[in-house]
Amino acid sequence: MEILDVENLSFRYAGSDRDALDSVGFSVSEGEFVVVCGATGSGKSTLFSLIKSSLAPSGEKSGSILFKNKPIEELDGKSAAFSIGYVMQYPEAQIVTDTVRHEISFALSNMGSDPARLEKKVAETAGCFGFSDIMGKRVCELSGGQKQLLCLASVMAADPELLIVDEPTARLDPIAATAFTDTLVRLNRENGVTVILSEHRLDRLLPFADRIIILDGGRVVANGRPSEVCGRLSEMPDILPLMPAPVRMYNALKKENGGICPLTVREGRNFLIAEYHMSPSRVSKKSAKPVKNGEIALSLKNVCFRYRRELPDVLRDLSLDVRRGEIFCLFGGNGCGKSTLLSVIAGLRPCYAGSVRLFGKKHRDYKNGSLFASVVSLMPQDVRELFVFDSVREELAEVGFDEKSFPFDLSSFYDRHPYDLSGGEQQLVALAKVTAKKPSLLLLDEPTKGLDRASVLTLAKTLKAICAGNDMTIVCVTHDAEFAAYTADSCALFFDGRIISRSDRGDFLTDSRFYTTAAAAMSRGILDGCTTVGEICACLRESEGGGAE
Repeated sequence: MEILDVENLSFRYAGSDRDALDSVGFSVSEGEFVVVCGATGSGKSTLFSLIKSSLAPSGEKSGSILFKNKPIEELDGKSAAFSIGYVMQYPEAQIVTDTVRHEISFALSNMGSDPARLEKKVAETAGCFGFSDIMGKRVCELSGGQKQLLCLASVMAADPELLIVDEPTARLDPIAATAFTDTLVRLNRENGVTVILSEHRLDRLLPFADRIIILDGGRVVANGRPSEVCGRLSEMPDILPLMPAPVRMYNALKKENGGICPLTVREGRNFLIAEYHMSPSRVSKKSAKPVKNGEIALSLKNVCFRYRRELPDVLRDLSLDVRRGEIFCLFGGNGCGKSTLLSVIAGLRPCYAGSVRLFGKKHRDYKNGSLFASVVSLMPQDVRELFVFDSVREELAEVGFDEKSFPFDLSSFYDRHPYDLSGGEQQLVALAKVTAKKPSLLLLDEPTKGLDRASVLTLAKTLKAICAGNDMTIVCVTHDAEFAAYTADSCALFFDGRIISRSDRGDFLTDSRFYTTAAAAMSRGILDGCTTVGEICACLRESEGGGAE
């Protein structure tokens, strides 16, 4: 039985001159797990907000959305609120109470549940999501992964029949992202909840999806089983870069007989072994070790920081040197202190011990606002903190944005409010703002969250070009190993208040099990040293005499 029917749906935002959705049509059966993907700005978030009618934006809409054969506009208030659950991109925008217990019980309380049923459902939900031991904990003390799981738990406490999830893992480290994905799969497989999910990090999701729907420019361009759709993406060059590494590798290397498109790292390894008769350690690719010998742009010596005197240190005897023109990527778990480190580097939070120097000078030595005018610029994890105007045009005008020097076309956003943009679109506007004044030191906190793979690669090329002439130094906190593979000169792991295990990009990514790329995991022991699909293809051309296309 079909639980959702979208028929000839079109939508145009108020004040826009183009459709965000154009004649979109598809259906979802009860119990399906459907992944909706597409480039940043392709219409995914717009589609989801229209399905959850209480979040529908202002604009012109045509076509219909049916929930269990009934137009969503005709659903009674309770059905519209609770039968269709929605988990947003930003957990902070969804959490409304102060503690874990209150958040899980909030929807049930609003439903008017009797005390006995409410207590049972809260206890059941807490146990299912692993919150039993932290029910009294304040929400502000949770990690990013815990907050995202809490949003899912509070939605599921109301027993929705259809669960809509909008890019839930964009801000999570690989371990937290895997935990969240596993929970969604369990809810679908064991509890029969219908799931419609949009995501750019598809590696963990496609193997579990019953169907994949691809949006491009607001239109549905593909709809079918993942292996079938992904196996013919060589015919869709604009869509292929959005896909996981095994899919991109297969479409670049597949031979006449085609075969089944691999969706997982294991299937990708099997493809390499079977199709290219590879054996362990057949080829070893030594990654180039970039050496930066110039001036030290950033120097931290024995830095210590804590938020309050009675609390433990977040930064503990931390030391770091980054040279001019270097791109340095820092990995680590959610909530370990990476964002705090960036704020200390930027001078927004003072350390109580140790020293921070930017280009040989302490923060206080920069006079008359020169520190933030031209020396350092920070893009925070929640980029909405940068938005102060009612339109993107005003936001960019404030910083003297030059659209010719920015690799992404933002013109279609100019007349929209920044808060009406999707997470990926907000990310691009924020990047435009922080790079407009060409600071000497650029601090980026999760710059690729919400961006599709093609946009990530474009961003990587742009940042490398900026740094090529030693005009800018970049310190980047990220969970995106593939972004680091295309961008970084060196990488390090943040743990227990300190920076450890620093090495050049290639050694760091190939020597890690969790902070690594799918390409490195697929080729480990077969094509050692490869961290990207391009490097795998290059190795195969070299070793097989042109076997890759």
